[in-house]
Amino acid sequence: MRKFSLDALARELLERAASSSARRSAETVYGGHEHALRQTLLTLVSGAALSEHGNPGEATMMVLRGRVRLTSGEEDWEGRTGDLLVVPQARHALEALEDSAVLLTVVTSGR
Repeated sequence: MRKFSLDALARELLERAASSSARRSAETVYGGHEHALRQTLLTLVSGAALSEHGNPGEATMMVLRGRVRLTSGEEDWEGRTGDLLVVPQARHALEALEDSAVLLTVVTSGR
């Protein structure tokens, strides 16, 4: 069994994001290419964004801290600490409205 402190890792990654030119940082905490399930802790400094990109599989995003906006086409959803957002099965983008940390969980259809 392995145990992670997502809160401690979020603090560390937010510090990295603040000093990064991309203004974001991420680390896979479980899974990877050899697994169908992948969980990645993603941090973004306020105003930072992930530009529109495709969805590699069924996915959810748990907002651990801060506030984010998930956009797909003409629709958008705002998530705050404690919210779970279902990532649409379409191209989408993510923007941090505050310094934020989200746990992205993706299940790919094939390994």
